[in-house]
Amino acid sequence: MPGREPVRRPGLLISRPMVKLETSMVNQELLEILRCPACVREKDGLLDYVKESWLICQDCGRKYPIRDDIPVMLIDEGDKWVNVRLEDLPVPPPD
Repeated sequence: MPGREPVRRPGLLISRPMVKLETSMVNQELLEILRCPACVREKDGLLDYVKESWLICQDCGRKYPIRDDIPVMLIDEGDKWVNVRLEDLPVPPPD
């Protein structure tokens, strides 16, 4: 089915909506459950989806890149970009 990703579970096949990005595709359900690993224990750690290539923590401002359709949710990676202004974030994120 176009625009949907099959999710396989034992004895079950479900289609989940996908978010089509210019260069990648990220599952909407994944975006809804991801949280900032640095903040999630103390705060909400909610993330904003920005420039179709970044997840930015609403609490601490860490910026996590999305590379090859995979959000890189490592605190060290978020720390690299925390002081970069939103308009200066590269798209696509570098490796």
